[in-house]
Amino acid sequence: MKQLLSLSFLLITSIVVAQTKVSGLVKDVSGEPLPFVNVIFKDSNEGTISNEEGRFYIESDSNYDAVVFSFIGFKTKEVALETKNNYKMEVALEEEASALDEVVLISGKQPKENNPAIDILRKIWENRRENGVKKFKQYSYDKYEKLEFDLNTIDSTLIKSRIFKGMEFIWDQIDTSNVTGNSYLPIFINEAYSKVYGDNLLNEEKEVLKGNKNSGFENNQTLIAFVKDLYKEYNVYDNYLKFFDKAFTSPLSRTGIDVYNYKLLDSAFRDNKWCYNIVYYPRRKNELTFKGDFWVNDSTWAIKEINLQASKSANINWVREIYIEQEFEVLNDSIFLITRDHFLSDFSLRKKEEAQGVYGRRTTLYDNYEFDIKKDKSFYGEQTDPYNEEIYNRPDSFWDENRMETLNKDEKGVYKMLDTLKTVPRFKALYNIGSTLASGYYQVDNYDIGPVFSIFGFNEAEGLRIRLGGRTYFSQNDPWRIETFGAYGFKDERFKFGVSGKLLLDRKSRLTVFSGYRKDVEQTGATLTTSNDVLGRSLASSSLISVGSNDRLTRIKLATAGLSVEPAKNFMVRVTGSHRKLRSATETFSLDYFAEDGSVKSTISQPEIELGLFYTPKRKTSGYGVERTIINDGEYPSFYLGYTYGLKNILDGDFEYKKLQALYTQPWIIGGIGRLTSTIEAGKIFDPVPLGLLSPVPGNQTYFSLYNAFTNLDYYEFVTDTYTSLHLQHNFGGRIFGRIPGLRELDLREIIGFRAVYGEISDDNRALNASNIVYRAPEDIYWEWSVGVGNIFRIFRIDFNFRGNYLGNPDARSFGVTGIFGFSF
Repeated sequence: MKQLLSLSFLLITSIVVAQTKVSGLVKDVSGEPLPFVNVIFKDSNEGTISNEEGRFYIESDSNYDAVVFSFIGFKTKEVALETKNNYKMEVALEEEASALDEVVLISGKQPKENNPAIDILRKIWENRRENGVKKFKQYSYDKYEKLEFDLNTIDSTLIKSRIFKGMEFIWDQIDTSNVTGNSYLPIFINEAYSKVYGDNLLNEEKEVLKGNKNSGFENNQTLIAFVKDLYKEYNVYDNYLKFFDKAFTSPLSRTGIDVYNYKLLDSAFRDNKWCYNIVYYPRRKNELTFKGDFWVNDSTWAIKEINLQASKSANINWVREIYIEQEFEVLNDSIFLITRDHFLSDFSLRKKEEAQGVYGRRTTLYDNYEFDIKKDKSFYGEQTDPYNEEIYNRPDSFWDENRMETLNKDEKGVYKMLDTLKTVPRFKALYNIGSTLASGYYQVDNYDIGPVFSIFGFNEAEGLRIRLGGRTYFSQNDPWRIETFGAYGFKDERFKFGVSGKLLLDRKSRLTVFSGYRKDVEQTGATLTTSNDVLGRSLASSSLISVGSNDRLTRIKLATAGLSVEPAKNFMVRVTGSHRKLRSATETFSLDYFAEDGSVKSTISQPEIELGLFYTPKRKTSGYGVERTIINDGEYPSFYLGYTYGLKNILDGDFEYKKLQALYTQPWIIGGIGRLTSTIEAGKIFDPVPLGLLSPVPGNQTYFSLYNAFTNLDYYEFVTDTYTSLHLQHNFGGRIFGRIPGLRELDLREIIGFRAVYGEISDDNRALNASNIVYRAPEDIYWEWSVGVGNIFRIFRIDFNFRGNYLGNPDARSFGVTGIFGFSF
């Protein structure tokens, strides 16, 4: 009863704050929902548009006594409001007599010709380059950003749940979203105040953090994952707005008239500027589009205000709602600058309205613009210490002075509520369960046990394999970290183990030292570009099921030590010294080679020194510890150039050689037709070496779809010392299936892939070979292709793989089926 009384009090309080609230469903007289109906408070400019399902929600701080519903082809209807809160309203619109036989009018489609809204849109296109900070050579401004996460759709069942026993005080912070009309409970809040500098001539921008304050569960890996897309940068003038790996067509796009209906609704003064109000909504369902409206100035044709709400039928996993609001101010008669940007996304395992979910909200405010104040180029490339204790411990007076938007009562209370909640034992237990599912690690004090998903494995050498590992974890920003694992194979009856550690010596330059040792069984040759990650292990090494006999395994003893540094932003230099001992892990596989004296040796002992250069432009990270969280993973190019020198007669080294490797990966959002990922790899070994040190073309004998591997090749089917490979994978994001009746409702995704590799093997390396592997190189360019269906049950993708050539190789596989589990197909 106490919870219900608290909830009732909060509802009464919200009535005082938001005077009028209306939600419901718009239908025609036959009961069919009507999408994109205009819903406006009578005698006002405050309104919304019903979604594809005919549902709407609208609220205002003012008192209104009626709502007006209008839709082309239907009679306008005015509905009186008997109370201040009118939920679950059902409104039926009657068709106009003249429109009974007009399909276009009934569907609400707007004409492209003789449409004043389209004429205004063309003016926006002509003047789009004249808006914002890009008009100036240099710019700077103050930026205040508030990031929040809220548990939403709070109902009496959830409030009464035994799960929250002992935590009833949290319900005191319940509020109602003015976008969806759903109740929500804040669970995380972060405030940041920064100074931003930019130079359009240099194409550089730098953000200097001045203050940061948060409360809640900042180390929760689930919330960190949500943060990634909340930090998206977008420009409403662009043709496509990119969220959650999808490209939505902007209503201001030059292609917008092909996917949107536009209607001139009103004209009025907005901040002493005469503006036109245009409503827009999609022409078709199941496309990546928005609905909403915008105000545009009648002389500069710059956007003054705009809101965008993603179509309900948009094919995005786990995302129930995307909503954007932007406001601009007039600098002079020709320039409008953004002053407020609000982004809301609603994450939920189910897309039903009544299902619980999590709001991710980012509100950004901009002020104190200055222009054409030049700074040296070195200023933008200069590394800064990402952590300054003073920045993260600013007094309340700092926030009172620099916070550009006052916190509401719920946001003020959430700091205290969340700090109290973290002390409740029952909540700690629930929190640990959620963290384990999200991160794969189970936390015990300051040690994480895991990854829990790699406990069991199987291969021909070890049989059933059990692995347990863990890592130190005091916080996301630990300056040092140690990882360990132990594994046991029931077939070979051997114990394997590994340990690694790394220490961040300087936050500004990211100077880090690392070292480690591993004794294990591994599927070498699983990638072309080799790595000295001491605890790294591919899925191919321990897949529970495989195609054919997976006996080409290697016992490895690997020791590494080195250091890395970032002399410039997103540019890392790494020097690694390593020593490895390799020998076959099974009797049916051989790494044998001819020694200089003509004898056959089965074990390779090899020290190496590697210099690696890594460049990841536009990568964004959070945190300042030895390990950082990437907040835009998979959305920036990645370059790697590595040089390796093998040492002979030092630390029992068997060979002297030089190796050069390069890798370039690039994601591409191709307009509205999906996402392409491309990878090019190239490498060469300049001196003779045995099989264990060569570059086999990575095959795939698992039933898992592995990017950068060749699915229809066996391990060691091709062996090279010189290679170049290309991998292409394109995800159409449901653009094709979304137009096919019967498949549209399944939200399936279409994936195609192409893989090719060219390679050579020298006569000197052939002469050195004494193993049971016959050296073949793909000198005629081996290739294969695949088609796949993703998002099956929202977690699975299946690929059908076809081999293009070399069908005469022994036991060549011309066709194969693979799959993979995940949450982003």
